[in-house]
Amino acid sequence: MTVEEGMKQTENAYQLLIKVNNLMTDAVVNAYMFTWQWWFGVGLFIIPWIVWFLFRDKKCTGRLLIGGFVTIILSLIIDLIALSYGLWSYPMKISPIAPLLFLPYHFSLDPVAIMFVIQIKPKTNPLLKGIIFAAIAAFGGMNFFAMLDFYNSKGWPTIYDFFIFLFTFLIAYGFSNMDSFRKLTDPS
Repeated sequence: MTVEEGMKQTENAYQLLIKVNNLMTDAVVNAYMFTWQWWFGVGLFIIPWIVWFLFRDKKCTGRLLIGGFVTIILSLIIDLIALSYGLWSYPMKISPIAPLLFLPYHFSLDPVAIMFVIQIKPKTNPLLKGIIFAAIAAFGGMNFFAMLDFYNSKGWPTIYDFFIFLFTFLIAYGFSNMDSFRKLTDPS
């Protein structure tokens, strides 16, 4: 295949993605919007952040947010790879934006849960905290969302989810506990 043929193939794929997005938009607007599942998804997007804002350790807000943002980035990367290979899917959509993703998971549930776990009992061994978090998230949370048809594992083993959650937690924990934070100063 030449570069020009690759460019044509890429453009054809892009046109297919536009068609997929139009199908997803139609499903959101005409099937999902304003159903109890849609409202539940909207609540999952908003309520965790409100709870976090009220109950976060205010002295550590910046550190916790770094852990949350790292979680968002990691969960998006992992999900985009898995979704592009069809390893799992999210049948329920609350927004036609990013049609393959379940936005409340990536931008609210996972980062807020990890930020809370990081701040609870900060002297506890992070591996132990990560294992407990990953077990609850994988074996409880993912199975709960599968029952609601928000998540379709397509045969993806839950134990793999456990290791993904553990990995994400440990990386976020590491970033949120870095000792290299200093105020920016003018170099002159």
